[in-house]
Amino acid sequence: MQQRQLGAHGPQVSALGLGCLSFGGIFGPTTEADSLRTLDAAWEAGITFLDTANGYGKGLSETVIGTWLKRSGHRPHIATKAAFTDDPARRIDNRPEHMRTELEGSLKRLGVDHVTLFYAHRHDPQIPAEDLAGTMQRLQEEGKILGYGLSEIGPYTLERCHAVHPVMAVQSEYSLWTRQPELGLIQRCAELGVAFVPFSPLARGAFGTQMADPTTFAQGEFRTRIPRFYPENWPHNRTRLAAFHAYAQSIGHTPAALALAWLLDRAPHLIPIPGTRTADHLLAWISAPEITLTDEQRQEIDRLLPVGWAWGDRYDDLQAATVERYS
Repeated sequence: MQQRQLGAHGPQVSALGLGCLSFGGIFGPTTEADSLRTLDAAWEAGITFLDTANGYGKGLSETVIGTWLKRSGHRPHIATKAAFTDDPARRIDNRPEHMRTELEGSLKRLGVDHVTLFYAHRHDPQIPAEDLAGTMQRLQEEGKILGYGLSEIGPYTLERCHAVHPVMAVQSEYSLWTRQPELGLIQRCAELGVAFVPFSPLARGAFGTQMADPTTFAQGEFRTRIPRFYPENWPHNRTRLAAFHAYAQSIGHTPAALALAWLLDRAPHLIPIPGTRTADHLLAWISAPEITLTDEQRQEIDRLLPVGWAWGDRYDDLQAATVERYS
């Protein structure tokens, strides 16, 4: 698989990473055996970059990855995240003691002495960005992380942190149905030599070969809280998506592979991290780095899915409350 650099001074990693959120069961039941098979398939396909977090299944995703590392002997680059808490009075905590304790728990579950990348899963508004950067710098100097990242932040927080200690990567939702990072964040990352890591690049299944169907979501499943899947919005979104699916198939690609190829085509510092619970689903998009878009194809994608086409927000109010706004 093609390689991309994880920040100006970071390692080379596969152009596509694997998002491991679904290993924690957020999109429905899964098994350790399925997750292990998915990790095997990802490695065999050339994916060397895994993305997880301490909160994915309350540590389950990290534990599964740790089991796979021990069993396989492989050494991928791993990114993990921390900041969320179970305290309703303080949902986000970037204090040094919290970040350190959570990282050490992640290292134990993964069975490693360091990770390549450690993100602040969200920025705690009670902690100055400069202080957060200082905490991350100390963890890096101690050898527990090779670099640090920020998730769902505004360009201003990136600038403040980077001025104290260089940021390796910024992670935000970005896809053909979520374009906000184009309003300055992607550009600022490029200027500073910071990798930009799009999560949910397949729109939480909307670009899946079998398009996500809200009527099949289990009660309480994460996507039931996303307004774009609400009954008043989904029919409008489904119509647009169906046209894109048909176009992808007409030019010989799966919708998932074409959606990822569009992202990879945007800029060389983008490293998307599609996720899946099954090895079979991975096969639907693993060819994306091999796709070269023509000007005609770019224009047709823009016509089918113009900026701002999606009905509804990407988060409900509770989820959006922890995301920094910059537009």
